[in-house]
Amino acid sequence: MTDHLFNLHGDVLAAMRRGPKAFAKLAFVLSEAEEPADIDLNHFRDRIVAAGPGDELIALWHRTLTAWDLAEQSDWSDAPPRTDARRTDTHDRLGFGADLRKALDEAVPVFKEPGAAVISKEFTSWYSRDTAAARAFYWNSYEQTLRRKGWSDAAVSSLDEASHAVVERLSDPTRPEAYGARGLVVGYVQSGKTANFTGVTAKAIDAGYRLVIVLGGTLNLLRSQTQRRLDMELIGQENILRGADPADTDALVGVDYQDDEDWPAKFVSHGGRPSTLGAFDIERLTTRDDDYKSLLNGIRTLEFEKQVRTQPLYDPANLHHAAARVMVVKKNAGVLDKLLRDLKKIGPILSEIPALIIDDESDQASVNTTDPAKWENGKVARKAINGQITQLLGLLPRAQYVGYTATPFANVFVDPGDEEDIFPRDFLISLPRPTGYMGVQDFHDLEGEGSAEETHVRGIYDDTGDRLQEAMDAFVLTGALKLYRAAHGVPEGPFRHHTMLVHESVQQREHAALALRINSMWHRSAYTGQEGHARLAALLTKDFQRFADDGLPAPTSYDDLKPYVSRARQLINSGGEPVIIVNGATERDYEQAELDFDRTPHVWKILVGGTKLSRGFTVEGLTVTYYRRTTQQADTLMQMGRWFGFRPGYRDLVRLYIGREVPMGKKKTVDLYDAFEAICRDEETFRTQLTRYAALVDGKPQVTPAQIPPLVSQHLSWLKPAARNKMFNAELVEIRSPGQPIEPAAYPVEPAATGRNTERWRPLLAALSPAPVTLTNPSDSTSSLPRSFSALTTAISHAELVSVLGALEWDRPELFRPHLTYLSQLDGRLAKVDDWLVIVPQLSRSNRTEASILGSVPLSLARRSRQAGKAVFGRISGVEHRTSAQRIIDGPGSPDLSISPTTGVMLLYPVVESQNDAETSSAAPHGVADPSKVTMAFTLIPPKSAIDSSRQLLRFQAKDSSHARDVFVTTASS
Repeated sequence: MTDHLFNLHGDVLAAMRRGPKAFAKLAFVLSEAEEPADIDLNHFRDRIVAAGPGDELIALWHRTLTAWDLAEQSDWSDAPPRTDARRTDTHDRLGFGADLRKALDEAVPVFKEPGAAVISKEFTSWYSRDTAAARAFYWNSYEQTLRRKGWSDAAVSSLDEASHAVVERLSDPTRPEAYGARGLVVGYVQSGKTANFTGVTAKAIDAGYRLVIVLGGTLNLLRSQTQRRLDMELIGQENILRGADPADTDALVGVDYQDDEDWPAKFVSHGGRPSTLGAFDIERLTTRDDDYKSLLNGIRTLEFEKQVRTQPLYDPANLHHAAARVMVVKKNAGVLDKLLRDLKKIGPILSEIPALIIDDESDQASVNTTDPAKWENGKVARKAINGQITQLLGLLPRAQYVGYTATPFANVFVDPGDEEDIFPRDFLISLPRPTGYMGVQDFHDLEGEGSAEETHVRGIYDDTGDRLQEAMDAFVLTGALKLYRAAHGVPEGPFRHHTMLVHESVQQREHAALALRINSMWHRSAYTGQEGHARLAALLTKDFQRFADDGLPAPTSYDDLKPYVSRARQLINSGGEPVIIVNGATERDYEQAELDFDRTPHVWKILVGGTKLSRGFTVEGLTVTYYRRTTQQADTLMQMGRWFGFRPGYRDLVRLYIGREVPMGKKKTVDLYDAFEAICRDEETFRTQLTRYAALVDGKPQVTPAQIPPLVSQHLSWLKPAARNKMFNAELVEIRSPGQPIEPAAYPVEPAATGRNTERWRPLLAALSPAPVTLTNPSDSTSSLPRSFSALTTAISHAELVSVLGALEWDRPELFRPHLTYLSQLDGRLAKVDDWLVIVPQLSRSNRTEASILGSVPLSLARRSRQAGKAVFGRISGVEHRTSAQRIIDGPGSPDLSISPTTGVMLLYPVVESQNDAETSSAAPHGVADPSKVTMAFTLIPPKSAIDSSRQLLRFQAKDSSHARDVFVTTASS
């Protein structure tokens, strides 16, 4: 039966390519005369209210409204994307009434998760939405592929916006003057960066880029993974077959993927050769198994046919008729040398080819790590891969370079003054955390409260033993639980592979010994006997049943699960051994059939390895991780976080066994879980700062990519953001934080300095009122009940506060100095702050320690600690305290305390560095605190008005090689 209403709405929405318009008018024009009810909006509302799952009309509106909600650029609304205000503008332009709006908003809620943050130079606009829509053959195909894979409307629209943001910042491929943009896209570890650069590639070739070079890792294993993804989801069957008849077995000899389990069903089909459908073909210069060796068909492979021979290739008359060339190559000196030698033979046409270079894992191998002090006569010396990439960019003057990484610190430390290098001078884009992604928040309770650690993390301490048997039991048990779920209606696709990762060392000989030990342990584990079943039953009860997802089927007892345990054991033991070693220096070490997640139906194995398991390699089905390896570089450690990623249908089963007391050197031990948390905080801070400064002010960027390095932080003294030879020098002068918390943490360690600091707070402590006030936070998404706490308060003038802050001593003064520079200017030079409301929270628990400090009224001492190896405290302020202070600042008018628009709020804590209450009490015998044992720690929130009309948020000093040696240039940034 024909759905006339759906057909009409499809026609009307198709006519709204540039944004929402008066729906009723368009519906009247486009409607069929014999179906007058279809233009009645009440009929539409009734359809929405009565719609069931899978209603095509609701799906159509879901796609359309989500795309409008997320559009970063819109001529029809001034409201920010992803907001109720944007949706209201949409309804206004459509001319919908209140009842229809309510029905639509309930059926299609506004997607409010954050989008990509873009730091960019100003650029010439050439890639509008109309331009993109006019040539979108490969993008439209890719979008349909993602929807078939089950991507949500919000996920597709987010990818559309993020990839559009990249392509619009590349140079116009038809531009007469050659220009090569340089950019960087920052994602999360195992979060779908490949999908983004596939989208960018699709849009770029649609727009006119005719040579795409993807640098796909340092191993053929990684390169072939990337090649297959591009072939499957973008390039498609027809471009792979190149005219061969898929029904003719003789014609298929030598054609890729004939032995692939997913060919041809899961490979996109364009419905014919694209060149016969009004588009253009893609010629593959590399295949799944063959990296770049030489131009297989000779140099003519890159000799583009021109429709108008007298015009250059980049002229639109030639460009849009030419086929695109795509190659995926390893970052290997030999491979890149062959490519460079071939390109040099081609001649002048190179200067006419609009090219795109995608550098996956761009902080690995691509960055120049030579020591500038060793350069002869100041001439830049380059490492092999970095030198070859710069040569490639030099040979292709119209080449655009876009790096992709989850650990960007090395890239933003590249010398901005080196014009030949890969510093992202034009743009830096931080992708949002995708929906369904398991990341840092799922393994770490960053706010000090929550259940992430209890649910997923199992610490390995000296007194716990190595817990390797328990981890292996968890691997068998989770495999059985996956099989149980698949048998009870949960889609089994995500359970095709089931893996455990063991990562203890980078030494290959230790991998072999560990694999032998695990194999022996496996055969002694008695998974078919009473002893093994007893262990698994106990683990199910004490662990996995406690944290099971209530929305998924679960066995009521171990006996219900027992048959699936048997099958899981069989799958893991297939081939006779449960372990695969993944290491080695040659490609042969990685060409194991059991490690091929694409061609092997089921990889149910324990993977033992080192570095090669931590860079770009996707461990499919990873459920249990056993991790005990140390490193002194944050980016290296972060890349080892293979437990981050998408775990549909088994998030609750993921377990991380991690070393909490791992030897480093002869005398030192480190907590790897804390180390991961520290670098995650560093990266989250970096992303938060990018988001904060991404907003345009008066239509202009606040900062450019060259100004990003000062935003990189370091929380652990032994764990640097990147290797020393990747770090670029920059100094942040000022951070302006109107309405935002400032919470320094690098307080002095020496008791004498602590005592002097406490003495400087004496006047304020003496002014505290002895009568406590009660502050209340209302119910919210975290709690259905209001929460209250008591506090002592006072007021202090701005001049007095700055005087105290300016006299304080710090363990690392450079961290607070940019904030102090800002605060000192709030005397009227930058903006005017009159005074500060001081709040000293009082702890509510019965065993709190109270003490007088320098004669003050009794105050609650707060217990905080600097864990082993840390240079700074963790979070100082409590969540509820910080929430209350922010509410007072945000106003207008707090029900507890009301302040003027020129008053800031300070949370002040007398902190004792201790591990337990007894240690805290020892700092204050007889109710009087020793000033040298009390750190007066604080959080400041300046008023929102504490900024000038320019809205500049950063000032910094930057040094790069384009300026004279040791000459610093001070720049203001808004």
